[in-house]
Amino acid sequence: MTHFVAQVPLRWTDQDSYHHLNHARAVTLLEEARIALFFDEATADGITGFAGGLLVADLSVRYRRQVAYRSHTLRVAMGVGAVRAASFVIRYALHDGPGADAPVAITAETTMATFDLAADRPRRLTGQERAWLGTWEWSG
Repeated sequence: MTHFVAQVPLRWTDQDSYHHLNHARAVTLLEEARIALFFDEATADGITGFAGGLLVADLSVRYRRQVAYRSHTLRVAMGVGAVRAASFVIRYALHDGPGADAPVAITAETTMATFDLAADRPRRLTGQERAWLGTWEWSG
C-alpha cells in the first residue's frame, strides 16, 4: 500500500474565532491535496482524464483533534479504494504537522465520479486510469 503525500499550507485565514482550523477550510485543504494527486501527479504520469472531469459525489469528514494555527504545512496522506466502473473512493489522513509522526487530526473520504464535461454525463474509468489508481490502493 502506497500513500500519496501532499504538504498543504495552513493560512492565517483558515482559522476560526477560536484560532483553530475552520471546518470548511479543512475540506478546502483536503481538496488542495486531492488536486495535487489527481491533476498534477496523474498528469505527470500521463493520466489526463481526471483533469477533464472528476466530481465529488460524497464527502465524509471526521475531526479527531483541533488544529491550531501555525506557519508550517500540514501533511495529507491519501490513498484510493472501492474502485467501481465510474467511481472510486479517496481516503485521507490529515496530520497536525508536516511529518508522518504528527498525530492525525482529520480523517476523511470522498467518493469521486468520473465525468465527461463536454457530454454532461458520467463516464467509465479507462484501463489506464484503473491501473494508475491501483498504485495508490489504500485498503481498510
